[in-house]
Amino acid sequence: MHDPLATTLGVRQPVTVPRVGTMERLPRWIGLVPMVLNWCRLGLRHRSLTLPSAANPQITAGGLVGDTKSEYLAGMGAHARSKVAPYVMLRAEGGDMLAAALSAMGEAGLTFPVVAKPDLGWCGYGVRRLDDTLDLADYLARYPAGESLMLQRYLDEQGEAGIFYVRHPGQPAGWLLGILLRHYPQVSGDGASTVAQLIEADARLHRAVRNRREHECRHDPDEVPAAGDTVRLSLIGSTRVGGRYEDGSDSATAELTAAIEAVARDMPQFHVGRFDVRYSTLHDLRCGRFTIMEVNGAGSEAVHAWDPKYSLWQAYRMVFAKQRLLFALGAANRARGHRPIGMPALARHYLRQQRLIRRYPPSN
Repeated sequence: MHDPLATTLGVRQPVTVPRVGTMERLPRWIGLVPMVLNWCRLGLRHRSLTLPSAANPQITAGGLVGDTKSEYLAGMGAHARSKVAPYVMLRAEGGDMLAAALSAMGEAGLTFPVVAKPDLGWCGYGVRRLDDTLDLADYLARYPAGESLMLQRYLDEQGEAGIFYVRHPGQPAGWLLGILLRHYPQVSGDGASTVAQLIEADARLHRAVRNRREHECRHDPDEVPAAGDTVRLSLIGSTRVGGRYEDGSDSATAELTAAIEAVARDMPQFHVGRFDVRYSTLHDLRCGRFTIMEVNGAGSEAVHAWDPKYSLWQAYRMVFAKQRLLFALGAANRARGHRPIGMPALARHYLRQQRLIRRYPPSN
């Protein structure tokens, strides 16, 4: 797959269809077994299975599960907020929700297109680009009553990255544990094949379509793209919809680290998490020029390990290292007086989140 525009902008794109990585091919439940076993081993060693929930004391469960997007953003200081794409928060309640949403957008200076996303989300479920008032009305009508959602400025920068930050409690500065570069699911036209046929010929996209529970493709499957034309199939870059993850940790320059550090230190007791950002070029990212879409806490995966270049053993080594780090951070905060959440409360957060995911409007 090749995107001439992205190449011009300096965003790394594959020139051939990349293979599906070992971690992607595994059924999710099988892939989770070693992670769960290692988590239990660490929990026994530290005398708490939920110890990582103390890693970020100001966030629900430390960001393991049940945390909302608005929690992170509301706790930011002025500098950190200046790096976030403009947004408004709404609650899906009775009355004229559409009028309230349009009014809030106007006050925030937001115009279409915007991205709607659940406040309590996971893996891109319910994330949808809205291009006009009709799209907004449809999204609000399908959204679970009583739940909060975000409308955020649509960012058209070509690059998207997940930057994983860590700082030990009491230490003056942190570091970047890894950088994930997301490549959106897309097909390149040959002038003869339909979008559906191009998807069928791509192992990653075919697998994603077969396994996908909810998603609405943004393009007509019967469309025949011209030779060389790239068709992006999804707003989100998750592997569950056919996106590809690339380890971009070599982009962790001093400038980028300093820029992330300045944001993280402007958030109360934030010690570990992933900043999901958009950027124009890799040069911009390395220079610390980016816009934050959202922040995730201790539960954000070390997904740079999903780069297809890594073997299964290499990927698990990175995941296990991240788990050890979470327990170490939780232990340090426990020693400072912060208590981890209990297992019953953690289970309640997880079950509520899973119930809501099934009720969100389809992503696109």
